[in-house]
Amino acid sequence: MAFEALDELLVESLPLPIGGRIYTVPAPSAEVGLRTQALINAAAVAADGGKADEQVLGDAAERDLYRDVLGTAHDEMVADGVPWPALKHAALTSMVWIAQDKTAAEKFWNAAGDPNRLAPNRAARRQSGAANSTRSRGSMSGTSTRPAHTRAKPKGKRRN
Repeated sequence: MAFEALDELLVESLPLPIGGRIYTVPAPSAEVGLRTQALINAAAVAADGGKADEQVLGDAAERDLYRDVLGTAHDEMVADGVPWPALKHAALTSMVWIAQDKTAAEKFWNAAGDPNRLAPNRAARRQSGAANSTRSRGSMSGTSTRPAHTRAKPKGKRRN
């Protein structure tokens, strides 16, 4: 068995519906993919209170990142007069796709980028039965509410 040409196996693109039209974001170049991955990692470190790599964040700010991650779809969106919030959301969705996968990008897109809409809400958990079927765990602190047993005194005399 021989390896097939990868470019024939991986036809990667991200179709994004905006204003009744489908904009197709092509797969990014290796350079754009690596830079996007580094940027997202640096942003995650900063969000967790760590020290972000200023070089990575500076490089991303210097270049037109949205144009890079959207590829040819960027110019099409601008020519069609796509509103800024939609273009921004498309670019951020593309970044999620580049850094993770299509499934994560679809969830991000459908949640309109709102982190609260990404996590299942209480009502959804109730409908799935997860809230009712999960049993609470007992205390793991090592303490007990039962009184400790006391040792009974020996009945006989103690021998030396």
